[in-house]
Amino acid sequence: MLIKIRDKDTLKSFQIEYLYLLNMSFIDQHTNDPLILCCIIVFIIAVMVQLYYALFIFYKLALYKVLKPNKSPELPISVIIAARNERKALDKNLCSILKQEYPKFEVIVVNNNSVDDSNEVLKAYQNNFKNLQIVSLNSPKHITKGKKLPLTLGIKAAKYEHLVFTDADCVPSSSQWLNKMAQKFEEGNEIVLGYGPYKKTKTLVNKIIRFDTAWIGINYFAFALKGTPYMGVGRNIAYTKTAYHQVNGFKSHYAIPSGDDDLFIQEASKKASLCIQIDSESFCESDAKETWSDWINQKSRHYTTSVRYRFIKKVMLATYPITLIAAWFSFVSLMILGSFPLLYTTAIVSATFIKWWIQRKCLDKIKEQKFALFFPIWDLFYALLIPIIYFLAKNKRNKDW
Repeated sequence: MLIKIRDKDTLKSFQIEYLYLLNMSFIDQHTNDPLILCCIIVFIIAVMVQLYYALFIFYKLALYKVLKPNKSPELPISVIIAARNERKALDKNLCSILKQEYPKFEVIVVNNNSVDDSNEVLKAYQNNFKNLQIVSLNSPKHITKGKKLPLTLGIKAAKYEHLVFTDADCVPSSSQWLNKMAQKFEEGNEIVLGYGPYKKTKTLVNKIIRFDTAWIGINYFAFALKGTPYMGVGRNIAYTKTAYHQVNGFKSHYAIPSGDDDLFIQEASKKASLCIQIDSESFCESDAKETWSDWINQKSRHYTTSVRYRFIKKVMLATYPITLIAAWFSFVSLMILGSFPLLYTTAIVSATFIKWWIQRKCLDKIKEQKFALFFPIWDLFYALLIPIIYFLAKNKRNKDW
């Protein structure tokens, strides 16, 4: 009996000693090689940050539920559209806005120094729809880049407190668009962030643009739910006149062509309650750019406001793609160096599957499920692509709006 106990003690002692030596070997191998140690540190930090974004930011959107209201909204709504040389778009899309199934609303189109037949199209619509109001801006000296001046004029002309904004080239996904946006006003919110997807075509540039739009949507919805809103999209956004006047409209960033849907939101959300609307019937869809050049030109306009973002928001937005690239780069480096491949493979595969599961739910919320199947590939590809697009866009001299 004593011999058996000794054998067990000996075995246990041997196991402890073996594990100790194994751990010491692991530590010695990594502390003696600065390159491996550096890769491990980068890998651990990057994976932890990726998991933080997934579990504490995007998970909020993944769990978000679209609730059905107890009653239909009845607040009067003013829809505002700023248009410049949009004759074809107005002729194609305006009817779907004017025919919204909503009890009381007006549509204000600000015709911003158009030189095409926009005015004739608008007057023809006005003959059939009495709730259409035309605001004409015909003075060349007032031509400025961006939509801020026409939007300001539209807001001044609006009869109602609650405002919904879209673009001339956008079409609501359903006749319930205004109803869904107004529901959020009925809940006591003063700012409503909607979603504006792009129509699908078979080209590669279209797929990338649609993923870019979906990823941006997931980001601004998730950060809004976390309590740090930083943007919406001008083609589907709503707020009250009170929220607009509390920050003096676009005054603090009027000199910048863009910013009506991000800098304004960052400022106004400090004083007004904000929510998101991701019911698929509330979406506003538009045509995507057809060429790389046009898309980069569009992105260059969007990036003009990034210099005005607070430092914390810049860090917040840049950290995810940077740590994603760092995680995979350090992982590949550790595989090449042959340092405990199973351990790091398990770690990155586990983190990838957790992110995949959460992002699949987020994509499902905004009806972009087709990107979910290969999301890890899209995720890494986009993280590598967007700095290139940013560089090209920032160095492009854009003179048109």
